[in-house]
Amino acid sequence: MPLHPDRLFPIEPDACAIARRLYDGVSGLPILSPHGHTDPRWYAEDEPFSDPADLFVKPDHYVFRMLYSQGVSLESLGVPRRDGGPVETDGRAIWRLFAKHFGLFRGTPTRLWFEHSLASVFRIEERLTEANADRLYDQIAEALTGHDMRPRALYDRFNIEAIATTDGALDDLAHHASLKRSGWRGRVLPTYRPDFVVDPEREGFRANVERFVALAGEPMSWVGYLSAHRARRAFFQSLGATATDHGHPTARTANLGAGEAAALFDRVISPALSADDAELFRAQMLTEFARMSIEDGLVMQLHPGSVRNHNPAVFARFGTDKGADIPQRTDYVHDLKPLLDAFGNDPRLTLILFTLDETQYGRELAPLAGHYPALRLGPPWWFYDSPEGMRRFREATTETAGFANTVGFNDDTRAYLSIPARHDMARRVDCAYLARMVADHRLDEDEAYDLAQDLAYRLAKRAYKL
Repeated sequence: MPLHPDRLFPIEPDACAIARRLYDGVSGLPILSPHGHTDPRWYAEDEPFSDPADLFVKPDHYVFRMLYSQGVSLESLGVPRRDGGPVETDGRAIWRLFAKHFGLFRGTPTRLWFEHSLASVFRIEERLTEANADRLYDQIAEALTGHDMRPRALYDRFNIEAIATTDGALDDLAHHASLKRSGWRGRVLPTYRPDFVVDPEREGFRANVERFVALAGEPMSWVGYLSAHRARRAFFQSLGATATDHGHPTARTANLGAGEAAALFDRVISPALSADDAELFRAQMLTEFARMSIEDGLVMQLHPGSVRNHNPAVFARFGTDKGADIPQRTDYVHDLKPLLDAFGNDPRLTLILFTLDETQYGRELAPLAGHYPALRLGPPWWFYDSPEGMRRFREATTETAGFANTVGFNDDTRAYLSIPARHDMARRVDCAYLARMVADHRLDEDEAYDLAQDLAYRLAKRAYKL
């Protein structure tokens, strides 16, 4: 069905009219995507996307986790198995299965993103059903053969100014290097994500650390390990990186002395690893990374609070990132204190905090970010990247932290075509929030217009040094 021009705006006529005016001022702004998971290979090789299922279903855990919850097997959706066993390879069959269950997405942001992509990219304004599945598949598949549907053309079409990928500390960044040599004007920036050489409970941790220090030409020691991080960070910066990212189970930090930290490093790379030492090592490394960010200027992002791979059967069969990561309670006031005692008052550090625990917005995160110069609040993430989640975020944080202690919007997606849809949703929700403030006589409209520009563009550009 056609996208309604007033979707996500207030229903009250006066507030709706204000929201329209604010949105008109930001709808055409360039997209800054400072945190995401698109594949740098797409931009480097600029090859066509293969079929609608590869584009919309197989890479998107928002889609297949919902289908799995209703008894649809991941094999039938073409999700690769770890053992290389058989899965569905017919894109049309996968698409038909998606269409059959499309009603499951009523009321979800996934539906809003999907229908925005159909309408804005493929000019399709009818709801996906079993009856029209084949016809829409053919229409999309034909469109994908056009040069204007290749990744670089879509980058321009989406009005993207810069997009960041998420890259492991061991990544050779070959696709980023290729992009730099190509002369293409698009900005695709790596982000330093060192989790696999920081979390001792990750599979293959010691082997990863051995490769890591050898890659930097450093010895297998605490000092060599820290030097390797500095060398790799500098390599990422040489290819455009402006940020690091850290996905830890908790927000715990520590600030050990040099001798204690060296002894801890020796313990975590030994066969006799304990859970307590693993957590303490992750905590110590967050403080070390904050110190490095003050040295080299990289913005630091912390994404804690996810119990990864909660479903062991799915993990054993399909591996990581298959929709089975579940939020848990997260402490910020006490867990961050060692890091903040050391660096929280230093404006050279920008530490952007995310949460999957919404109870922390008003009680802990907004007061912390509203005080410490080093802290900023990341936007609603993952399960809360939704109209309701965005509204709750603004309502819980604005009175204490204001707007300037937030960083705009991150789309945090692997689904390329959803990027403009996600940014459009965020801009509409923020304009609706600001419109209500104007209608309540808490802001003048010119102030709301200025804030809308901040939330849609300027805050991200400033916070992520883009």
